[in-house]
This record gives sequence, structure tokens and C-alpha cells, in this order.
Amino acid sequence: MEFSLINTQIQKFDGDMVVVFANSESTFNDANIQSLIELNHFESKAGEVLLLSLVQGFKARQVLVVGLGEKPNTAKNYIKALTSAGRILTSSKAKSSMIEQANIEGHDENWRHRISARVLKDAEYQIQQVGAQEQVATLENIAIQSSYNDASELLQGSSIASGMSLTRHLGDLPSNICTPTYLAQTAQDMARTFNLECDVLEEADMSALGMGSLLSVSKGSIEPAKLISLSYKGNGNAKPIVLVGKGVTFDSGGISLKPGAGMDEMKYDMCGAASVLGTMRAIAEIKPKLNLTIVVPAVENMPAHNASKPGDVVTSMSGKTIEILNTDAEGRLILCDALTYVDKFDPEVVIDTATLTGAVIVALGKHHCGLMANDQDLANDLLAAGQQSLDTAWQLPLDDEYDELLKSNFADMGNIGGREAGTVTAACFLARYTKDYRWAHLDIAGTAWVSGAKKGATGRPVPLLTQYILDQVK
Repeated sequence: MEFSLINTQIQKFDGDMVVVFANSESTFNDANIQSLIELNHFESKAGEVLLLSLVQGFKARQVLVVGLGEKPNTAKNYIKALTSAGRILTSSKAKSSMIEQANIEGHDENWRHRISARVLKDAEYQIQQVGAQEQVATLENIAIQSSYNDASELLQGSSIASGMSLTRHLGDLPSNICTPTYLAQTAQDMARTFNLECDVLEEADMSALGMGSLLSVSKGSIEPAKLISLSYKGNGNAKPIVLVGKGVTFDSGGISLKPGAGMDEMKYDMCGAASVLGTMRAIAEIKPKLNLTIVVPAVENMPAHNASKPGDVVTSMSGKTIEILNTDAEGRLILCDALTYVDKFDPEVVIDTATLTGAVIVALGKHHCGLMANDQDLANDLLAAGQQSLDTAWQLPLDDEYDELLKSNFADMGNIGGREAGTVTAACFLARYTKDYRWAHLDIAGTAWVSGAKKGATGRPVPLLTQYILDQVK
């Protein structure tokens, strides 16, 4: 799917379909469209669609009217409208289409170009059934009505959607295919495609570095753990932004076994890893002037005769000891060693993203990522990037009182802090390993995938992370 800007009236577009927007107060200058809207009692609710064929006065075969809801036109309703339009465009046999210009409150035309390309291309994503032939979409070109000539924002939006597609694909793959080794191969393939630097540490390498915490998680699995790093260099020797993504390719809970119902969704416990790989893909396509490194600790958490047990004590790469009170709190055990390891990159900032706690879903539902940070300026920048990209986060506290809940009689800390404030105590655990740099933590357990009939990965928080990174370009 390719995007372009076009400065012409929608009636003159000689293609398969044009998309026009209507809100609660819309009155179209084109009498034919207006009469058909009234005839069909179209209510203009956000995301509602009305498909019209062979409209008099239009060169395009079809006109798709999409609702924007109540006036003024809001960014959230624009996303709903674009998503609906994208689904119709993708499912139709249209090869070329044109999107009408729409004014969105609080946002300029550059934003609209970027968001339009991202959402429309993301709508093209389809879950690929294992063994089935990949379906090729027929839609080839989308022209967006604009008086601008600069299409750079279209490239950004399209690249972000490509990153989201990779993230969603990796998340949706079954865990017998998407193993730690598969994630490592994916990173190596990206390195060849985009001329990136890739390094994969094996278990022997991690053992030599003293990563006893990370390796304690993979002990019960036949799948060997990997520690993957991938670097993009667009600004010489400048300090890199470092992203760390939790890569538990399947989480049974280990000896602290999870309930059987819904356990299939624990293949999504590597969505943190998938999101940083997707973000790297987006950045590698956009090619901004900065340096970016991603680090992925990848493991499978399984019960076995040699798996870690509640009450075991392990030593992390930092030298700190950890009492494993619950083997299902494994994400922090792999992240803490990765967060110690990233110090070697002399990072400008470190941001980890992880499907870390069910508690964040209780706190924030499926709408916001949970955000905690040891630097308020960094937190503010991430919150702003979330608002700009409409991939939002909500900040939670990181106070010393919560950290005290991690006390252990037998080690420097326990890996859980009890029932209360589980999302915060998990972040407090990670914060103990991030004293030497600016750090933020995104808990995406509520936003990385959806359940039910529409089960599948969402691609979040690739838009947020990419927006933050692009905002750092001087």
C-alpha cells in the first residue's frame, strides 16, 4: 500500500473509491451526496459508514461516507472513522482511493497525514492462519487530499504501521513457532534488511555474565533463552535511546502454574519484545538522525523437574539476590538482568515495555498503558507522545513506601510485594536496577492484545514509542 498527497476535488478523482467524512452538522455542497445521506437516514455516528455506488457527478465508482460523530471533529473519532474506512477499503476490490481532507480539533495537517497513513495501513493487517496462504490485499494506492507537497509525514505513518504489523504478527504467532530462537532470527533478519548491528547472547554467554535471575526462568523449558540486541546508528557516537522488551514467548506460570482457562493467551507475554522490534523496524525505515538500541531478553517459562521453585534464591547480574516467592512473577526476573546489561551501551534513556502485571488491567483496563519512571521529564515526554499518537499512557506512582513491600528475610528482595499495588511494586523491583540512568517502565498487559471474538495483538505501544523517539530528534 502506497500513499500520496493530491490537491484536487473529490468529484474529479478518477479511481475506485473516494472517502468523505460527515459529522452531526455536516451539509455537503454536493447535492447528490446530501440527498443520498438523507435518503438513507445516515446518522454520522463515529465510525458509521454508508457505501454509495455510481454517484452522479463523481468519477470514482464508489463513495464511502464515514461518520465523525458530534461536532467538533475530535482525534479519537477521526481514528474510529479511519479504522472503519480502512476495513471497507481493504475488504473491497478497490485498487485506488482518495481520502477527503477533514479538519480535526487541536491537530494540524501534518498530524492528519501521519495518522491517516498509520491507521489506514494498520487496517490492512490480517491474522495469518498457520499453514494458510498469505492473502494479498488489492488496495495499492491511497491519495490523501491536501495542498501540501511534503509527504514525509505519510512515510512516518506508513513506517509506524509496518512496525505495528510486525509486532502484531509476532504476538499472534503460536508459541511453538515464536520461540526465543525465532525472535533472535527475526532480529537477525532485520539486521540484514536494514543494515543494523545485531548480537545474540546464548545461555552460556549469559551464565558467564552472571545472569542468574534471567536464567532461572528458562531452566524448566527445552527452549534455550536468548538475549538479543539490535542497534540503529543514525547519529555517529551519540548516546542511544535504549528500549528493553520483555520476551516471554509462553508463560505457563512455572511451578506457580496459571489457571487453565485463557492460558493460550500467554503466548502474548512476549508483546513487549514484539513492540520494541516493531519500533526498531519503524525507525529503520524512517531513518531519523539519532541512535537506537533495543534489547530483548527472550525465554519460555515452563514447569519441570528442574524449574525454579517458590522460595529459591537466585543472584542477578548486578550481584543482588532475589527470593523467588512466585515463579509467575517471571518478567521482572528477566528484565532486571537486561536492565543491568544495557548499562554497557551508555544510554541516554532506557525505556522498558512489558506485559508485566494483571494488576495494571484492574487499574487501567484496556485503554491506557501503565507508566512509571525515575525521571519526571522523561515521564512527561512519554505522556505527551502518547497523547500525540493517541497511544496513551497513564502515570502511576513509584514511591519508597511501595518499595518496602519487596523486603525479604532470605535475600536482598523478594520478587513480589503482596496483593496490593502489584503494578507499582513490580516497577519498584525494576527501579532497583536502574539507578545509573534515566528510566521509564511501560506496563502493557492491558493494551498489547484483545480477547474474545476479536482476539489478537494490537501493535501497541509502537506508535507511542516511535513518536517519543522522533520527538528527540534535534
